[in-house]
Amino acid sequence: MDTVHSVISFLYENAPAFTRRMEAASLLPDDLRNSDDLAKLPIFRKDDLIELQKQDPPFGGLLAVPISQLRRVFQSPGPINEPEPHAQDAGNWAPGLKAAGFRAGDVALNAFGYHLTPAGASLEDGLTSIGCVVIPGGIGNQEQQIQAMAAFGAVGYVGLPSYLKALLDKAEELAIPLALNKAFVLAEPLPPSLRQELRERGVAVYQAYGTAECGNLGYDVDGYGGWRIPDNVIIQICDINSGQPLPYGETGEVVVTLLRPQYAIVRFGVGDLSAIIPESAADGGGLRLKGWLGRVGAATKVRGMFLHPTQLANMLARFPEVAAYQAVVTREEHKDFLTLQVVAKAAADSADLADRLKTAARDAIKFRLEVELVDSLPAGCPPIRDERSWE
Repeated sequence: MDTVHSVISFLYENAPAFTRRMEAASLLPDDLRNSDDLAKLPIFRKDDLIELQKQDPPFGGLLAVPISQLRRVFQSPGPINEPEPHAQDAGNWAPGLKAAGFRAGDVALNAFGYHLTPAGASLEDGLTSIGCVVIPGGIGNQEQQIQAMAAFGAVGYVGLPSYLKALLDKAEELAIPLALNKAFVLAEPLPPSLRQELRERGVAVYQAYGTAECGNLGYDVDGYGGWRIPDNVIIQICDINSGQPLPYGETGEVVVTLLRPQYAIVRFGVGDLSAIIPESAADGGGLRLKGWLGRVGAATKVRGMFLHPTQLANMLARFPEVAAYQAVVTREEHKDFLTLQVVAKAAADSADLADRLKTAARDAIKFRLEVELVDSLPAGCPPIRDERSWE
């Protein structure tokens, strides 16, 4: 496996935009020798990638090999151009598929799209790399897909969990029996109720997590909670303000470094929130992500710092005497003010509760705020209400 230092050195020599990024941070390859050193480099995000590709198409100066050495090129919404190198299972899906029970000789329906975006082709590569036979179903044409699954004896499914349910419902309607017994699902949430329904219908469902730029970033493994991080992927969970790695167990942005020298995915902030399960560092199952905990884009910047709904939820979880809450952001004389409106349960000591909330906010989310006790809040109100006017 490539090391951090060897990948960084190759990218520095061959990807001009990455070279400029290192120079802007006053770094040389010898400064980034291991995963801990990566925190010296500022986070690079999707908006940065889109802008680089606009300035220097097609890959923004991040491709470290000639385009002629690629196997496929994709374009996802944004638009974002993605290169695929000549490599077996370039998206790194095989470990997750094996953990889900996919084996050589299994026939599997791949219900991800094949048109321009990488999901369909990338998952197919993962399946074929372990010897599966693939029905390239793509999206739509449910009846034809069901007929194909029945004809070829498909036992596996790869795609959205909601689409799997729709296929099973349609097969029942058509009275066509299917042999499906396992599924590898991603790209949308998998509610426990849906997982249970699918399992009751004979399909063992395994969830995975990934992005178009990065491929596989985590997958279910029997006997362990959370998503196991693949061995050749470095994931840091970083503070959404400072960009620095957080201790295991704390929620922050998923920041990815791929140990692949062809394309500079280094300290790439994918915009998702998660946490590393602390116990996974010692239980032998590999580091695991807690799951998808929201998007950085749901955060609101207050006084130059991001405030995310998850931060509020984690803090308020310590206060069972709080029945409802909402953080309100206002602005006067070009200065931001943050007020936490709280509905307290009947037995709560109001004055003491307000003081403790102020202290918790300073310690847990690094914000000074006022606490306003209110009689009620609208049902389903958002956790943060921004009332600032920027006129």
